[in-house]
Amino acid sequence: MKLIQSIKQKIGEDEDAAEKEKPRPTAPGRAKAAETGFPTLPKLRDEPASERPELFRQKLQACCIIYDFSSETNLKSKESKRQTLLEMVEFVNSSRAAFQESLIPEIVKMVGCNIFRALPSKDRSFVCLGDDEEEPTLEKAWPHLQIVYEFFLRFVVSNEIDPKVAKASLNADFVAQMMELFDSDDPRERDYVKTILHRIYGKFMTLRSFIRRAIQQTFYKVMYESDAYNGVGELLEIMGSIINGFALPLKEEHKDF
Repeated sequence: MKLIQSIKQKIGEDEDAAEKEKPRPTAPGRAKAAETGFPTLPKLRDEPASERPELFRQKLQACCIIYDFSSETNLKSKESKRQTLLEMVEFVNSSRAAFQESLIPEIVKMVGCNIFRALPSKDRSFVCLGDDEEEPTLEKAWPHLQIVYEFFLRFVVSNEIDPKVAKASLNADFVAQMMELFDSDDPRERDYVKTILHRIYGKFMTLRSFIRRAIQQTFYKVMYESDAYNGVGELLEIMGSIINGFALPLKEEHKDF
């Protein structure tokens, strides 16, 4: 009897050990650079015109891979992604109907994967008003982010984009996350966000009211919560341009802005 019990105990210990050694499943989401290298895909210009939309989709999906620029790792993959982003910008500049309706969700997803992130925390307890000598903290991932913003700007201003179709992907949730980027320490990023948001306001009529309210809420937060905020100047520029565009007599919704 003791022998049987000892054998059962041994079997149980072996099963527990085997269970611990099983790899845990990873959570679904965007690919991490540490686990996934950048895919090798053919050049868009080398493919027949009929196959370019699908290849373009594959490149958009590949560019959702995010790399850590705080370390000197994955240098080859980082450069491959940068070249792919540049290729896509060149493609949309030189090709008609590059922004096909079926690609809009993939485009917005790729942009969001790259630009939406937790901004670096900064100790603002000793911020002095009028102190312009403090050097801004520049974004380390700017070699990728700048090209993504250039690509997104071309998407927003393109005559191929029908706002009635694009609004399903480029919606209020997307704009709300974009508004948070005005607090970036990098003035280059704030300038891109300002330009693109202003273009979105001009093109997407259904988002105008939301954008005005979001700007209002940001100013209320800065005023009443004494919250240091980097993008006040950029938001004031947008607000001034919006107000200058109001037609007379003022609509009721514009009087409270």
